[in-house]
Amino acid sequence: MFRTKRSGLVRRLWRSRAPVEGDGEADRGGGGGGGGTRHDHGSGAGCCMGKATGKVAKSGAGTEAELKALTHSVLKKIKEKHLEALLQAVESKGGARSPCLLLPSKVDAKVGQQSYSLPMLLYKVFRWPDLRHSSELKRLSCCESYGKTNPDPVCCNPHHMSRLCELESPPPPYSRYPMDYLKPPDSPDSGPSSSETGGTTYSAPVGLSDSLALQESGERAHWCVVAYWEEKTRVGRLYSVQEPSLDIFYDLPQGNGFCLGQLCSDNKSQLVQMVRAKIGYGIQLTREPDGVWVYNRSCYPIFIKSATLDNPDSRTLLVHKVFPGFSIKAFDYDKACSLQRPNDHEFTQQPRTGFTVQISFVKGWGQCYTRQFISSCPCWLEVIFNTR
Repeated sequence: MFRTKRSGLVRRLWRSRAPVEGDGEADRGGGGGGGGTRHDHGSGAGCCMGKATGKVAKSGAGTEAELKALTHSVLKKIKEKHLEALLQAVESKGGARSPCLLLPSKVDAKVGQQSYSLPMLLYKVFRWPDLRHSSELKRLSCCESYGKTNPDPVCCNPHHMSRLCELESPPPPYSRYPMDYLKPPDSPDSGPSSSETGGTTYSAPVGLSDSLALQESGERAHWCVVAYWEEKTRVGRLYSVQEPSLDIFYDLPQGNGFCLGQLCSDNKSQLVQMVRAKIGYGIQLTREPDGVWVYNRSCYPIFIKSATLDNPDSRTLLVHKVFPGFSIKAFDYDKACSLQRPNDHEFTQQPRTGFTVQISFVKGWGQCYTRQFISSCPCWLEVIFNTR
């Protein structure tokens, strides 16, 4: 009956920690992936490695009681207003906008035989129990500590971080997506039409694809255009992106951006409706100095195909699987420019191919999945980049 507000916040935070494997609880905090069939959720080729499984090594990691005691002692040193912001971020799984949690980065905490910095301890407790090193992480652009080298104090908000997606190298050959399929339908010896392959199936309207025209009209030039598709039908209008970061979601507690849930769709397919319901917080698309990054904010995997994710000399493309809470550099401007070489017959025929990224929600496609083409996926995006 004499519990303080602070102690109540600490208890709620501990109950909202990321589950470890075998605790019998559902995944929390954006670290879980969907189960499902082998073809759509299994560990197929072209997947990003290092899935957050929630498994913590027993050796030297300390007991649950030690971890709880340490976490409680750390949380009790945090200001009450910061505890409230941290609780909002953790309980909403990153869906609510929360401020940075600035804490000293030099103080180490010890659990068993393992020492952690305070940021690492909070990242492990509230998002990724199997996290080993800070090099596995990427800070989101919304964070005050973004772009700073060794900041002190540093933001410890677990939902201002993402986990880096590690690509398979070399990838198995059976996961490859033949580049020949990307030839225009009227080219000699072409494969299926672009509507079957998921290649660019439209030309952007005049003015939308011309950054100079936008500038002349007094608007800032867009850096990409996004189209939302359900199977072979585009739903809604093209979304022109001018801000450096865009949230694309179906349902988000606090969010501005491209809301797919507000688009009018006539598709009555049960599968499409099921996948729509799983998009949830969706993805975050961010233009950064080294390229365009995609952060998976949902509770299910997404699948990405991009010419700049592969070797520039490759004749095939991979479909990469990105787990919840992970980020991947989906588009590299320098690599895209190298794909425009005059002797590159494939990209000379269809220059947009190198500047297009396709992203599907929940269901994958390609030679290691039941769906061969992205146009067979229930819900997917086409992102066309303006590199002028």
